[in-house]
Amino acid sequence: MARKSFSSPVIFPAVLAVSFALLLFANPILASHDYRDALRKSILFFEGQRSGRLPPDQRVKWRRDSALRDGSTAGVDLTGGYYDAGDNVKFGFPMAFTTTLLAWSIIDFGRNMGPELKNAVKAVKWSTDYLLKATSKPGVVYVQVGDAFSDHSCWERPEDMDTLRTVYKIDNAHPGSDVAGETAAALAAASIVFRSRDPAYSRLLLNRAVRAGENGIFTDNFADKHRGAYSSSLHAAVCPFYCDVNGYQDELLWAAAWLHKASRRRGYREYIVKNEVVLRAGDTINEFGWDNKHAGINVLISKEVLMGKAEYFESFKQNADGFICSLLPGISHPQVQYSPEKVG
Repeated sequence: MARKSFSSPVIFPAVLAVSFALLLFANPILASHDYRDALRKSILFFEGQRSGRLPPDQRVKWRRDSALRDGSTAGVDLTGGYYDAGDNVKFGFPMAFTTTLLAWSIIDFGRNMGPELKNAVKAVKWSTDYLLKATSKPGVVYVQVGDAFSDHSCWERPEDMDTLRTVYKIDNAHPGSDVAGETAAALAAASIVFRSRDPAYSRLLLNRAVRAGENGIFTDNFADKHRGAYSSSLHAAVCPFYCDVNGYQDELLWAAAWLHKASRRRGYREYIVKNEVVLRAGDTINEFGWDNKHAGINVLISKEVLMGKAEYFESFKQNADGFICSLLPGISHPQVQYSPEKVG
């Protein structure tokens, strides 16, 4: 059965549209495509993926409330969040990554989003409200709702679904450093988005990010504990859909990078520097997505160097330079293919 990707159809169009929107707003005369409309549709797509009780300002009117008892079999409220890319399972790993990337887009490009900024912020909050529920119990992260095999065997609207809503979690006995790290990264990145918009909510997100990071990654002194990939602990439930093929090491650094950016705590900085080589920060060739975060780690940390704040991160900047150069036309690795450019 083919593995589906939540991040590919959802977040990357949004990220690309945001990037193109920067060019459009800077010089509309040069634009040959309506990137404002692309940005609007990319963010609107999130509303079509919403699970739970829909709000009055829902713009995708043909969608209705769904999965209102999610989590009940485990005695926890897990309503809300986003369905995966066309099915009705809620996979916490790619959902959290999507949230991190959308939050990052707002942090860096929000001022260029125009009227879509408010919708992008709502899209982040719809996910973080769910991730707060998924991390409500200390020492536990709920990482999936729904049985992927029964779901994929019966393609139906979420409003009508009658497939299993099995709940899966990671804890000390069932490690999941990757999904715990990505959840921590998402909450930390979102805390920056809401820092001035809703300070109380921002503090809640950051505090929960710290706790989620400690579950499977960091203790109070930021040492590692309970290492392991969640697809090893929950293999039958998550594979072949979201197996962590690349390993959990990148999520350890990714989480630490976002926790450092959001909290400025020295312990996270020291963790990053100490573990750069051990956790293979230099593995950045030709790839960035929900399973491989190395390129994103280096680009994120490089900004500290470029702003003159962190010379001790210089090696991460070099890694980022190497990644960008590997993608440039003419000097890229041969496996990087480009679409033909249409002129005229």
